[in-house]
Amino acid sequence: MCAGAGGVSSSATAIAADAMFKKDCTDLVRRISLLTHLFEEIGELNKVFDSASSSSATASASASSWSSDLVLALHSAKRLLSVARNFRSNCSSDGAAKTIVFQFQCVTWKLEKLLSNLPYDNLDISEEVKEQVDLVRTQLRRATEKYGYMISTMPSYELSQPLDQELSQVLGKSLSGLHKQNSCPEHLSELDSIPKINGGKSCSTYRAGSRLERARSISEVSLSNVTDPESQEISERKSQPQVKKPGAIVIPEDFLCPISLELMRDPVIVATGQTYERSYIQRWIDCGNATCPKTQQKLQHLTLTPNYVLRSLITQWCVEHNIEQPTGLTNGKIKKSDGSFRDVTGDIAAIEALVQKLSSQSVEERRAAVTEIRSLSKRSTDNRILIAEAGAIPVLVNLLTSEDVLTQDNAVTSILNLSIYENNKGLIMLAGAIPSIVQVLRAGTMEARENAAATLFSLSLADENKIIIGASGAIPALVELLQNGSPRGKKDAATALFNLCIYQGNKGRAIRAGIIKALLLMLTDSSKSMIDEALTIMSVLASHQEAKVAIVKASTIPVLIDLLRTGLPRNKENAAAILLALCKRDADNLACISRLGAVIPLSELARSGTERAKRKATSLLEHLRKLQQV
Repeated sequence: MCAGAGGVSSSATAIAADAMFKKDCTDLVRRISLLTHLFEEIGELNKVFDSASSSSATASASASSWSSDLVLALHSAKRLLSVARNFRSNCSSDGAAKTIVFQFQCVTWKLEKLLSNLPYDNLDISEEVKEQVDLVRTQLRRATEKYGYMISTMPSYELSQPLDQELSQVLGKSLSGLHKQNSCPEHLSELDSIPKINGGKSCSTYRAGSRLERARSISEVSLSNVTDPESQEISERKSQPQVKKPGAIVIPEDFLCPISLELMRDPVIVATGQTYERSYIQRWIDCGNATCPKTQQKLQHLTLTPNYVLRSLITQWCVEHNIEQPTGLTNGKIKKSDGSFRDVTGDIAAIEALVQKLSSQSVEERRAAVTEIRSLSKRSTDNRILIAEAGAIPVLVNLLTSEDVLTQDNAVTSILNLSIYENNKGLIMLAGAIPSIVQVLRAGTMEARENAAATLFSLSLADENKIIIGASGAIPALVELLQNGSPRGKKDAATALFNLCIYQGNKGRAIRAGIIKALLLMLTDSSKSMIDEALTIMSVLASHQEAKVAIVKASTIPVLIDLLRTGLPRNKENAAAILLALCKRDADNLACISRLGAVIPLSELARSGTERAKRKATSLLEHLRKLQQV
């Protein structure tokens, strides 16, 4: 089950699985244990929050919102530990083990991302705890990368039949429900006492209560008195009867994604008939998997079909149980992403009347209405909130396929304007806008293509959207705009491509779409108007093996060395970073840059470049020295 074990027999791999998961469970618990002092300090801070004045309410809401998200991340970790401990190598397949490895990657990524966004400005955390958090972040980041590499090198196993009964129980019921029992052995049992939170990011149960109360509960998580995992599990089962807490609302198992173990917002059906949250199953497919994570059956096709019936049931259930939805205007106030509220002013009746005209049978009336919506959505955040609240987004998405050019242009621009408000991003994604936006990007007017590219950038600021947009066919269309668009279109395409390529699964798509050729043209263009953008995108891609081959094959190395000599400080910095990525563990590329005279400009950069440029140049010079000593 370790990286590079492709040639090992299936039985040997399975034997290693238990040991691997035991170590990974131990590592995950140890990393969470290192955060104990952080939990304690947050608990103390809640006393301050309770007496916070109105002037500090926003900071209090932001900090408590982050704390609530931390509770969710810990619950996800606990459920994964339960699944991994129940895994039995003697009754399972390598494909099932690969599913659990993928879940470890998802959980560590969530935790690392959460710690990277820790609101230090709103939490008076001590320097010692900050250092501890940084240590855990580094460990989690490395673990995420390790799991990604393991998944990419593990063979894809396919079964003609579903897993046997015992394993199906583990990867089926355990993934979606049994984790609620006292079966978690790894010091996270106390998490059952923590109230669960909203539907947008929910766990298996929900309890009413303020964000500050939920944040305060983190301090109840004690990981300091650690015992042997197996003995602790036995002890818990004997001494702690299963007690259902009053006021707890159990989320139906069918509403939980089998991968993320969270309430689904955009459920989709795969070829085997199983339903998953779109971004998680797409990420699984992007890792090169062609099997259903839950049943391990081969996927006859990779089409993801929206499960509108289930989405409607989930929405109805959330409304009935007063669980937060992506939007909701109440008494002229709307809840922001940081947990605070903002007043919203405007003529909602007039906007609702305008939205109704978007569905008019008259082309002229539709055109006039969407033109006015575009203007209103540009003016203020309040208008963006009210337009979305009036139900305009699904109608605007329908107008993206209008045969009337002006209507289409104004519709895509309206969606761009609406996407600026954070809460609207989720509504646009749930309206299924991406395929239509990509179609506009391919075949619309130049202005519409520019605004479609800008919309994709705006939506891709959310990490889960990077996955969905990348799988939609947007990247080839963006590369085409990057090559042949207007100056503004090229800028918009470059920005969107940079953001999308942060997600590893999109890098290969960009390479296959011909992005390296487009970037090289930008680097050698006499106007030098987009050198910064080209180098920035290439620096993100350069760590990808497929990109390395394409960059070298396109004869980019001489151009990069020339930029080391003549470029602006930022150009030199990125050029050095790209060259370093190309030359790591590649003696041929090292010898090439040596022959092309890179030593002199690198030495100069190591002396007088930016701090990052100095580090990259110094590291590259060290590699060159080692090559000469061989």
